[in-house]
Amino acid sequence: MAQKLELTWIGKGEQPKLEPRILLEDPELSYHAKERVTENDIFDNRLIFGDNLLALKALEQEFTGKIKCIYIDPPYNTGSAFEYYDDSLEHSAWLNLMKPRLEILKKLLSEDGFIFIQIDDYEADYLKVLCDEIFGRANFRNRFYVSRTIKTNNSQNEYLKSYNNAVEQILCYAKSEKSRLNKIYKASDDKKHLEGQWKTFYQRDDRKTMQYEILGETLDSGHWIWSKEKAYEAVENYKKYEEYCKKNGFIDLKDYWEMRGKKESFIKKVEGSQAKDKGIRYWIPPKGGIMINNNWTDLLTYENNGFFPTAKSEKTIKRILEIATQPSDWVLDSFAGSGTTGAVAHKMGRRWIMIELGEHCHTHIIPRMKRVIDGTDQGGISKAVNWQGGGGFRYYKLAPSLLKKDKFGNWIINPEYNAEMLAEAMCKHEGFTYNPDPHVFWKQGQSTENDFIFTTTQLVTHQMVAGIVEQMKENETLLICCKAYNVNVDEFPQITIKKLPQAILNKCEFGRDDYSLNVNNLPMKEREPEQLELF
Repeated sequence: MAQKLELTWIGKGEQPKLEPRILLEDPELSYHAKERVTENDIFDNRLIFGDNLLALKALEQEFTGKIKCIYIDPPYNTGSAFEYYDDSLEHSAWLNLMKPRLEILKKLLSEDGFIFIQIDDYEADYLKVLCDEIFGRANFRNRFYVSRTIKTNNSQNEYLKSYNNAVEQILCYAKSEKSRLNKIYKASDDKKHLEGQWKTFYQRDDRKTMQYEILGETLDSGHWIWSKEKAYEAVENYKKYEEYCKKNGFIDLKDYWEMRGKKESFIKKVEGSQAKDKGIRYWIPPKGGIMINNNWTDLLTYENNGFFPTAKSEKTIKRILEIATQPSDWVLDSFAGSGTTGAVAHKMGRRWIMIELGEHCHTHIIPRMKRVIDGTDQGGISKAVNWQGGGGFRYYKLAPSLLKKDKFGNWIINPEYNAEMLAEAMCKHEGFTYNPDPHVFWKQGQSTENDFIFTTTQLVTHQMVAGIVEQMKENETLLICCKAYNVNVDEFPQITIKKLPQAILNKCEFGRDDYSLNVNNLPMKEREPEQLELF
């Protein structure tokens, strides 16, 4: 067998045996708007509190192949956290953090989906080789570069030597050859892009053939102005063309903002302009701008949004979603941080899932998303997309481990699990979809049309099984999971019985709630002999 090219490190082959936890919704922390703002409002977004590796495993059954775009901003390995550890252990610890997460993220991606990973230079190249191995080198699409706004402390980051990092990288991988990035455009300072690209939108009531598409609203007098959405869209482009506009007699954008809401003043300004047919002219980037390339240094990595000083820029996430998604697509961020990905996805009409273990899930993300939903968040991209609020999200937390040890050290079913939780958990462990039949008690889940599962803490008797078999159709099969049973299984060929907890003990790691990077668990670097004498 030919040897493949791959990156090796300490602990690479030690894959965690993850427990497939269930997710528990907390209605008190879920939130939605009091009324619909538009017909396209989305309410089934998900905010998950818990270890992100366990949470990704919990999503695997329901969302495999359904996520169109994943953006993650994992913890950077700055070097300062590993000052007293061997270099090989330092990089190995970080790679062991990333590998199992990337493997599940790949499963969650749709066949035409993309993953974007933001990182700095210190681990970018190791990450690139690891992603080549997991996603396939042929599926690498690009490195995008975004400007930093926070100065790097050179004394704490030796790898930067005497220079500060000016940019961060965003690695982009596709799930398959079916993945296609959208082309998007931005305005250009190059004057050649102006030629023929300023458009006048107007409507002639007397001639039907002269009715053009109007990208705006009409005032009572019949003059056309920008809709709020188009005005916000145009404002950034107009900043660059203010002098050009004045020279050609077009409406000055500043006048629009100053007179917004003052209808009579604005109408007068329109009538005094040289715009054809009293219309409004503005620049259309898709036809006259330049296509976005991989140098995104017109955007910033961070922005201080008033409540989280190092939040990721909403404009950067907006650009990612513009090139990789369409409205209603699922977007996932498993390192949610301050919640920027969810905020932007929500404002852009995408469905989102965010995962966060830190307490700022409650102190920052939930209040932020409430402001977005209420429409009071008018920062970030809100004005550019004319965000008015609406929609909602559901808050989930990871269920505790299904098994725990009693005072004698024996594994038992966790007493925190009620009958419904236990039934759902066993569906995940055995590969069934939890879907209780309201009329047939033993049909709690199914793997195929005719294959069902039933979980109970009661003693399963011969009489009970015989009663179930009488209700079963000829081609149906059933798996029974229970603590104890008194049944001759040979008499019921369509029934399989498994005893709990023995049936699942060796399937995964129980009782572990944290798979995050914990440098306290790393072995200490051995000191040189002369150092030992000093201490």
